[in-house]
Amino acid sequence: MGALGQVLLWLRICTLTQATYKLWVPNTNFDAAANWSQNRTPCAGGAVEFPADKMVSVLVQEGYAISDMVLPLDGELILASGAGFSASEASSRLDCSSGAPALFRDPDRFSWYDPRLWSSGDGALGLFSVDAERVPCRHHDVFFPPNASFRVGLGPGASSVRVRSLSALGRTFTSNEDLAAFLASRAGRLRFHGPGELSLGPEVCVDRSGCVCGNHEAQPWICAALLQPLGGRCPPATCQDALRPEGQCCDLCGAIVSLTHGPAFDLEQYRARLLDTFLALPQYQGLQVAVSKVLRSPNLREADTEIQVVLAETRPETGGAARLARALLADVAEHGEALGVLAAAVRESGAPAGGGSSAGLDQPGSNAGLVGGAVLAAMLLVLLALLAVMPRLRGARSFRWSWRNQAASEPARVPPGFHNPMFDAAASEEQTPARPPNLPPKPDAAATSHSYFVNPLFAEAEA
Repeated sequence: MGALGQVLLWLRICTLTQATYKLWVPNTNFDAAANWSQNRTPCAGGAVEFPADKMVSVLVQEGYAISDMVLPLDGELILASGAGFSASEASSRLDCSSGAPALFRDPDRFSWYDPRLWSSGDGALGLFSVDAERVPCRHHDVFFPPNASFRVGLGPGASSVRVRSLSALGRTFTSNEDLAAFLASRAGRLRFHGPGELSLGPEVCVDRSGCVCGNHEAQPWICAALLQPLGGRCPPATCQDALRPEGQCCDLCGAIVSLTHGPAFDLEQYRARLLDTFLALPQYQGLQVAVSKVLRSPNLREADTEIQVVLAETRPETGGAARLARALLADVAEHGEALGVLAAAVRESGAPAGGGSSAGLDQPGSNAGLVGGAVLAAMLLVLLALLAVMPRLRGARSFRWSWRNQAASEPARVPPGFHNPMFDAAASEEQTPARPPNLPPKPDAAATSHSYFVNPLFAEAEA
């Protein structure tokens, strides 16, 4: 069976067993334009230069005519069938006449902790993962495609990376002894580097309510890698009083629904319910939803968990996240016992930055048919009165609901929203993990607001 066949078989097994996996996306292939200094492969008759002080494994899949090649002190060129190099005179092409060699980019630039470099097999339209869960969790199977060369940095310091299994070079490692032998070999040293420790564990997520990812301790490094192209700073928020969910590096606009669950709760069924019952509706188009089990606080024992449902606005805020959050509260009030949900609490971000209406509040229409100075003056007075009251309405709002507190004879409904400082403080107490000094501090969750941005960091890198 060829390499491609092995990949397809492995992914098919993961699908049948409902295993979750992460696929490594970047490569160090000679034929990939992104691996060269000018974002193009070497010209015919051009010179080629690799970093002299780096180790690298490079897969070559085509034939190249070159005038010169400077090789690294330690590395390997893997020639696919039909690939090779031939000597050629220096190129006279205008776009290759500068005389400067094509430089192979630093192969050590790829970090295990960079969320942009992983692809997930459990994605669906409308769903996303918080940043900490875009990197392999401890119950994930990790897969490096056998038809590509790669090099991975295992992180700063003596950091520890733990996953369920690892597949590379056509082999699948499930024991620490076999993996350690591979990492110590020359093939392993060419592909994995850095002081971090990579180990395997038997963890497989068999809990129907989901499993905690286990990356909360590594989140400062995950965020540092994610924000490195932006100078270590989050983009400005597009709304006031934005939110920062557990596992997310930067603020977002929308809402967070926290579910207290019982033994009957099924995470995958709830995800499917969100997709089929709510996200398919026109009024929720454009929203992105992340659903996962998280610790209530990074320092609490793992038994103290909740289900975090993140509703993120991906377009200029329309209030869709707030409406969906309240619809989910009503859903818990009506179907909580059947869903295995014991209670629900909601936090919402505020109005769009730079003014505008509060998210989720219906705005009155204009009465174009009313004319006359007296009527216009009355409308202006009413508008001024509303503007005086609006600052009190624009802040973030918190709501709670528990189906157990609902009288049996009372019809299901969304509880009226009101600002209660006791709920804010009790529902939002969090503790911020240690973070690199160049990262922005995580806002106090008791403010029940942080912010969302739309940029390429939001989407996962897809193979």
